[in-house]
Amino acid sequence: MKLSEIPSSALAIYAHPDDPEISAGGTLARWARGGAEVWILICTRGEKGSNDPAQDTVELAKIRVIETKAAAEVLGVAESFHLDHGDGELENDARLRGQIVEHVRRLKPDVVVCPDPTAVIFGDRYFNHHDHRAVGMATLDAIAPAAGNPHYFPEQLASGELTAHNVREVYLSGTLEPSCWVDIADTLELKIEALFRHASQLTETGEWFRQFLRERAEQAGSEAGLTYAESLRRLSFGG
Repeated sequence: MKLSEIPSSALAIYAHPDDPEISAGGTLARWARGGAEVWILICTRGEKGSNDPAQDTVELAKIRVIETKAAAEVLGVAESFHLDHGDGELENDARLRGQIVEHVRRLKPDVVVCPDPTAVIFGDRYFNHHDHRAVGMATLDAIAPAAGNPHYFPEQLASGELTAHNVREVYLSGTLEPSCWVDIADTLELKIEALFRHASQLTETGEWFRQFLRERAEQAGSEAGLTYAESLRRLSFGG
């Protein structure tokens, strides 16, 4: 199904800086351009995003916050938020779920975008990062039933500043079972430019990498009769 609807607001929840861009950057940019208020929540510091043994991980974490903000500005994202979990150490526990629930209750997004935690093995050359799986499942658990049920994390509601909130839909990226495709022909270059703001992560900075991203979007588009697309799995909760 071709997804043309623009939600009123969207929260993208991912493990590492640059995950939102590579996973759904074209979609987030399309929604922002269409009038949606879009936010990004990054759950780890991303401090292990380097193979250099001499890399100062504290400094890298600071750099990645700056890069996230720069990429968000390219996409048209209203604001980006960062949690303080260690890179590679993310767990679907009460602490992480509570933090996600708090952001959902505060921002009250119409829809949420996150990784598909059920997608593990991709062919014979890649399997999904532990943090991606953990944040995907924690997000789903936080959305239904926790964020909308006042008996979950009731301490968040005690002051009256926050109230329970039911998310209407969740879109899962990096899925092996896509059910909808977003036309990103008009926002693909924004996705690419946003990714290039994550300079600390780029081992390939030339035209080759840009073309690779275009070909990847073209492949997804071919599944839905579109020139360029991102594929997602949609979960609808009504309300």
